[in-house]
Amino acid sequence: MRPHGRPHVTPLVAVWRDSLLRDGATPSWAVLRARTKFVRWARSGDHTVRTPAHHPADLAGRRHRKPRPAALPLTIDSVTDSLASPEELAAALDRTGYLADDGLATAGFLALRMGRPLFCEGEPGTGKTALALALATALDRPLVRLQCHEGIDAAQALYEWDFPRQLLHLRALEASGGIDVETAERSLYTERFLLARPLLQALISAPCVLLIDEIDRADDEFEAFLLQLLDEYAVTIPEYGEVRAEQPPLVVLTSNRTREVHDALKRRCLYHWLEHPDLMREVTILRRRIPRIGEVLARQVAEAVQRLRQMDLLKPPGVAESLDWAKALMTLERDELDAASAARTLGAVLKYSEDLDRVRAKLDALFA
Repeated sequence: MRPHGRPHVTPLVAVWRDSLLRDGATPSWAVLRARTKFVRWARSGDHTVRTPAHHPADLAGRRHRKPRPAALPLTIDSVTDSLASPEELAAALDRTGYLADDGLATAGFLALRMGRPLFCEGEPGTGKTALALALATALDRPLVRLQCHEGIDAAQALYEWDFPRQLLHLRALEASGGIDVETAERSLYTERFLLARPLLQALISAPCVLLIDEIDRADDEFEAFLLQLLDEYAVTIPEYGEVRAEQPPLVVLTSNRTREVHDALKRRCLYHWLEHPDLMREVTILRRRIPRIGEVLARQVAEAVQRLRQMDLLKPPGVAESLDWAKALMTLERDELDAASAARTLGAVLKYSEDLDRVRAKLDALFA
């Protein structure tokens, strides 16, 4: 009998554990994560194996095919070849509801034709993320989005090994019998157990649009990790091998400039700074995105937002706030914007109490 409370480890699982913990080995970070998960499982006493229901291979109904190394073309596919000029790209974006000026249309066109990532920087609310969404729609390609945050690492962005499924697989092999240890261990690191995170998913499903959103929120180490991806559109998984995109995804990186992004990353990209739209463009955006809005209300909202951006606010309103403000006024069945209706709905356009107090003190002057 085994001592009370000590977890039972089957022989094949024990061999796998020993192979992870053998002396003199230099395990990869993925193996280290597997070792940590195994120790936690062994100590917990709860040996129920739960199989995740959202493995990419399960969702797709087939296993992922490992792309073969190939030379990268300059363009994504024939769809981009049909866009012969920045003006044609601007027209394609316009059909999705995104209004791009000449500078942004040119930057996007060059990114497509040159096969280079597009680095979009600007104040929040200037349409950086919406650009990637519009490009995916205009090119009829899937959008793969990686939302950056402080502390993001390769495991969250690239891949993980599905440890519960691996453990279940080992137990099934042991129950069937007639398989040697080396063959069992090799069978653990296959596509079946590989959980593709956004970066790996973009390489597998390319051509697509890869949005790396708010890269300025990530750490310096993560920027360094992205360099190989942006250079070669390939990553190396120690236990599996190299995964290379058959065709490069269109990569759009965005930054709100909360910190400076390193030059090494910027040098690999085409750069574009997005400004807030001028008055006429903002009116057009409001009319396009909210078809039921009247011309008078659209112009009044755009003019008020333009004046708010000229004030010394902690968070000047962007296009998203303009749209929210207009929708709030229409919900209240207002056809015009005056000081009274603005005072009641300022929370739709301003997000800091200091800004609210500053604007409320000048409402009469703003709408004089």
